[in-house]
Amino acid sequence: MPALKVERAHGPALREVLKGLRVFNTDVVGKLDHKALTVTLNEKGKIIGGVVGETFLGWLFVKFLWVSDKYRREGWGKSLMASAETEARKRGVKNVYVDTFSFQAPEFYHKLGYREFGRLDGFPAGHSRIWLTKAL
Repeated sequence: MPALKVERAHGPALREVLKGLRVFNTDVVGKLDHKALTVTLNEKGKIIGGVVGETFLGWLFVKFLWVSDKYRREGWGKSLMASAETEARKRGVKNVYVDTFSFQAPEFYHKLGYREFGRLDGFPAGHSRIWLTKAL
């Protein structure tokens, strides 16, 4: 009989769950064409900003965007996103989605043409988690 097990670290469990989910998804929708996408901003060999995401099923998902405090409000976030979007287009991607918190960058994404499509208020307490999308 199967047993439930709670783990405090992902390790092999994450690999097995993803492997099973990929098999299921591929059976339903065909090739996932899943590829990592990372663009970094560098100065003197040090990463001072970057966007990390992945493309699959014709979409780009932006997981993380960060620019060092020293370089914020200089257009680097916009440049990082533009580079990620350009690479995504080369991969045949037609749409992008991202999530952010209300205390992070929703207005930044709005200025880049993203529109909100989902929100969870109180995540974290006193703030919201916001999902945005944009057609490329």
